[in-house]
Amino acid sequence: MRYKAAADIAREEHDWGTFAAVSSPADGAERIMTVEATFLPGKSHAFHRHPNQEEVIYVLDGEMEQWVEDERCLLHTGDAVVIPAAVVHASYNVSDRPVRILAVLSPCIGDAGYEVEELADQEPWRSLRGGA
Repeated sequence: MRYKAAADIAREEHDWGTFAAVSSPADGAERIMTVEATFLPGKSHAFHRHPNQEEVIYVLDGEMEQWVEDERCLLHTGDAVVIPAAVVHASYNVSDRPVRILAVLSPCIGDAGYEVEELADQEPWRSLRGGA
């Protein structure tokens, strides 16, 4: 068991927002990778999948357009989505304010704790959302 104060959780700044690993193999986690992320207005994590990991995305604050394969849903604060391993999905901030999420992936994979296969530039994903 390891306690982490908020100040000890590293937040990486990206052009799309922030990424913070709340739990990962670096903390001794073997089965649960937890991420807090903030998507800036108009930003996204376009179509991708985690081949060997399940994922739960929980909206902490804001609203987000969530895709699971070719199905779209608008998620609001307190909503969640459960995504089986290897299922293609995407998260888009279509609002005018930041969206904060908590993502939980299991099991941990590799040193970073997660694996991702980006698919946004491949069909049918490239055309599904109008090329976004």
